[in-house]
Amino acid sequence: MKFLDQVKVYVRSGNGGGGAVSFRREKYIEYGGPDGGDGGRGGDVWVEAVEGLNTLIDYRYQQHFKAGTGVHGMGRNRHGAAGADVVLKVPVGTEVLDEDKELIVDLEAAGQRYQLCRGGNGGFGNTHFKGPVNQAPRHANPGQDGEERAIWLRLKLIADVGLVGLPNAGKSTFLAAASAAKPKIADYPFTTLAPNLGMVDLSAGERFVLADIPGLIEGASEGAGIGTRFLGHVERTAVLVHLVDGTQDDVAKAWKTVRHELEAYGEGLEDKPEILALNKIDALDEETRAARAAELSAAAGVPVRLVSGAAGMGVTELLREAYALVRQRKAEAAAESSEPEGWTP
Repeated sequence: MKFLDQVKVYVRSGNGGGGAVSFRREKYIEYGGPDGGDGGRGGDVWVEAVEGLNTLIDYRYQQHFKAGTGVHGMGRNRHGAAGADVVLKVPVGTEVLDEDKELIVDLEAAGQRYQLCRGGNGGFGNTHFKGPVNQAPRHANPGQDGEERAIWLRLKLIADVGLVGLPNAGKSTFLAAASAAKPKIADYPFTTLAPNLGMVDLSAGERFVLADIPGLIEGASEGAGIGTRFLGHVERTAVLVHLVDGTQDDVAKAWKTVRHELEAYGEGLEDKPEILALNKIDALDEETRAARAAELSAAAGVPVRLVSGAAGMGVTELLREAYALVRQRKAEAAAESSEPEGWTP
């Protein structure tokens, strides 16, 4: 299945049905009077987050959506039927933006929905206009027009931990070792062209979602390589795991390159807790491993974990550390949301 995380669609709600002009005519009834019914209301356009979707590929092949038009009113005070609604089903984590890319709503939970366009009201039939002066009104209201707009749908995957690093840093191999995910793995850069998700199960009650995104290269913030397009998928994560390929000569430069692109992208990624790990240590001897870990730690100013996704070395320990940080961040967020407004500890 192809991955699509951003698409532009056009939506229009339904027009309301027109009211009817009708008079009651029955045998033996001398004064029938007006009996035109009201028009039906036009259908609405909704967007709803649902479980089971992780791409916007459905909107690659259809971009125009129109709700049903209300049925016109009829004689004998028969009201027209309302037009059918249209519901755009999107993955959890989808942002809805207007044509100028301004946020309309962020659908962060399954079942959350938002009305994009309201259907037009149906027109009044001539029954509404009868009175002592005008006992036989010969006019009715037309239905109101629906609303029309263009919107952008932008998906940001829901994950707890995000993997970042240069191309060929071993992120996909690490994801495969940490979860049941089966991303494409090869010995050349940019094997990952779209984000991958994996569920990490540490124990019966300890699990979290791990996201692997395509690698960043120098100049990604200006569009080099795949650019920073997919960094949006780790904006919602609580923790970043930064993997550095231990087999390259300058591990400090590799770390600085990715950190620069994270800072250039912004959106709070540079402030997220980061676990720094030297990967592919199974390919290094003890002396080289220690030297490059020390070089990387000196450049970053933080401890460096030694791991190998291919050999499974240090993977579980790193995952447990990431899970502890995820729990800590969630507890802090819950405490902040429960504090009364204006309250300070």
